[in-house]
Amino acid sequence: MVSRASFAGWYRHRYVWVAAILVAVSAGAAVVVRTAGSQAEPADLQGQILTRMRTILEQADPEQHNHAGHDLQQVANGEQTKPAVICGVHVYGYEPSEASKLADVQTVYGFHLCGVAEQKRTWDWAVKLAGPLIMDFSTDPPGIQVVEATEDVIFIDRLRQMFPPKYAEPAQKEALSPSEMVDLRRRYDAAAGL
Repeated sequence: MVSRASFAGWYRHRYVWVAAILVAVSAGAAVVVRTAGSQAEPADLQGQILTRMRTILEQADPEQHNHAGHDLQQVANGEQTKPAVICGVHVYGYEPSEASKLADVQTVYGFHLCGVAEQKRTWDWAVKLAGPLIMDFSTDPPGIQVVEATEDVIFIDRLRQMFPPKYAEPAQKEALSPSEMVDLRRRYDAAAGL
């Protein structure tokens, strides 16, 4: 017959072993998930793509975004200058999808929201350029195609014509993350002198 004290000790040790096994299995699963994720997409590639997209858009004239009719000028120190364009971006995907470094990425499917930072003009009143876009990294300078409706094609149909289905679906639902929006507004306010 097993004494009550030895049964309690065995019972406690059983929980210790179960907890140890669960910790080991969880750690192994985390390693497998990280390894699988790193093979498909290096942790920093997404960040590099975002940075390159943002830089390209912020250095381009608004007309290069395929948004016509924005010939904005401002006066700074007695000279006319073009105001800064401040952008937030989101990536839906890129091709080739198996690319492991930025130099291998040819086409990016994403979203942009840019504000033209005229001095002392608040975000709410700023000229904005926004929408899903395709960036062609294989050309110099990189090509920018914004999805816009035409006289014959409504916006959602145009999006489906331009984007592969696996990227068109999230493009109908996602824009900027809350953290990207906060960063965009902070950078816009600084550029507009607010």
